[in-house]
This record gives sequence, structure tokens and C-alpha cells, in this order.
Amino acid sequence: MGRGMSRPTILDVAERAGVSKSLVSLAIRDSPKVSDENRRRIHQAAEELGYRANAMARNLASKRSNLLGVLIADLHNPFFAEMIDGIEEFAASVDHRVLLTTGLRLPSREIAAIESLLELRVDGLVLADPQLPIGRLEDLVRTVPTVMLARATRSSHVASVVNDDHAGVEMVVNHLVELGHQRITHIDGGRRGGARRRRAGYRSAMAAHGLGEHVRIVDGDYTEDGGVAGAVELLTAGPPPTAIVAANDLAALGALNVLEDAGLSVPEDVSLVGYDNTDLAALRHISLTSVDQPRRRMGALAVQTVLDAAREGSATAQHLVLPSELVVRDSTGPPPS
Repeated sequence: MGRGMSRPTILDVAERAGVSKSLVSLAIRDSPKVSDENRRRIHQAAEELGYRANAMARNLASKRSNLLGVLIADLHNPFFAEMIDGIEEFAASVDHRVLLTTGLRLPSREIAAIESLLELRVDGLVLADPQLPIGRLEDLVRTVPTVMLARATRSSHVASVVNDDHAGVEMVVNHLVELGHQRITHIDGGRRGGARRRRAGYRSAMAAHGLGEHVRIVDGDYTEDGGVAGAVELLTAGPPPTAIVAANDLAALGALNVLEDAGLSVPEDVSLVGYDNTDLAALRHISLTSVDQPRRRMGALAVQTVLDAAREGSATAQHLVLPSELVVRDSTGPPPS
């Protein structure tokens, strides 16, 4: 490819502006070491050459990039995909673009992903269920407004937007008890965001109904494989459940496969409940009772929260808890006689 067809580089900008490469680099980073005259010349040269003209114009004119960095824990979970819809829609309405990445649920990958977003000078960060400990996160993001989605925190620097996981599972247990169930079990979400509060909500509701002796929690996570493992344990050890409260919709689908393979019908033999109310739950052949998290609204509120903090320079992080709603479908019914 000839030089005339190649993208302009920082060297081309420096040559056009008559300054050094290092000075252009400083100008891009809004360094106060660059004089107003040199900043103007570099800005003009960048625009003339088409060297990332829009981003350059914004970065040289102000400290705002109009970019938001978004880290998603699990791109395979439709809950997060639907949350991204809310993030993208609200960000676009306030003239911001979203840079999306994932850490693949690995702390080391999350660190690298967050550092890459910070290098791009994002105005703020939205972290959906990150796996990093809060102390490490605070160290990483101390220079930029940050909000966590679907994971509660009491951090004074990192904000959070979550649904009321505790109350959500209490509603599930109340619903199942009203149907006549006692042997209500729970496939756990492990260490993922919200799992501890869902587990506590299950225990609390069972105790409130005098069903403490029937409390049974098996290991799982927010995946189909986690639901499979949990359901296998429930069916092969201990008294069989009449109802299963899965950690989320994906885990419920995994449990559903196990129940069907065992020749059990839902809900005639076992009632099954998920969490998140993703589009999967509403599919007619699944018709899964599930707790609705207002995921699109959560995504929009996360963007609003982080941009408000960026604009106002708020020193105290907000922590928003949104109510849940139980959506009853065909996967729950009275226990077998």
C-alpha cells in the first residue's frame, strides 16, 4: 500500500505541525506542558490529515472523550446482552459511544481489559459483575468514575446498580409455598454477583414459613453446566425436591434438561424457577417462571450514574437497589400428590 493510501500517523501530525512526536503525544493526553499555540497547531494538523479527527478534536478541546468503557463478565449470558441494550441506548441519547470488552470471568483478564479502557481515556467505566475483589478494583479505577452492575458493594468510590436479590428469591419461595410446596431446594450461584443475597433470601423465606428443616442448597453457578450439576445432585442424593429455585435462567435450563432426562415433568413432578427473566424464559416451549431484573433500566441507570459523577465530580458513590418482580409462567404448579 502506498503512502498516499495509508492512514496518517502521529509522525505525520508532528511533521505537519512542525513539532516533535513527543509533543503531539503530550497534546493528545491533554498535558498542561503543551502551550496553547502548539495545541492549536497540532489540533489543526490532525484535522487536516484526518488523524482520528473527531476524537482528537474532543480530547484537545476538553478533558471529555465521550467514550464509556463497559466490561461484561459473560457474553454468553443473555441477561448481560439485554443489559447492554439499555447501556447502548442511553449512552447514544447523551452522545456517548460504548467500548465493550470482557474479562472472561478471569481476574487477570479483567485487569488487562480495564487498563486498556483507561488507556483510551474513557469518561467512565461500567463493570457488569466483575470478578475482581473490590479493593483491587478501587486501586485500578481510582482516577475515573465507575459503577458496578449486578454486584452490590459499599465502596465509597465505586458505585453500584443492582436489583433486590434477597427480596426476589423471597418472592419465589412465597409463591411456591402458596402452591403447597415444602421440599423447596436451591441451586446456588457460587461467588457470582447477587448469589449470596439470593441464597440469604432463600434461607430467610424458608425459615419464615417454618420450613427450615427442608432447606437444601447445592453447588452451582450462573451457567447451564452449573444447573446440570446442581440438579444431578438434587436427584441422586437426599429426598427428591418438589421445587427447584435455580440461581438464574441459564442454570434453570440446565436443571430442566436433567429433569427431562430423568423422565420427570415440569411442573407436574417438579416445579422450576429461574432468575433474570431473560428472553429465554419467555420462549413458549420453556415458559419459565422467573424473577425479573429490570436489566435494560439497570444498564441505563449505570450510564446515568457514571456520567453524573463525571460531570459533578461527586466524591461519594451512589448505590441503587431496584425492586424485582416475579413473572409466573407454566413451570410452576402444585406439588405432586
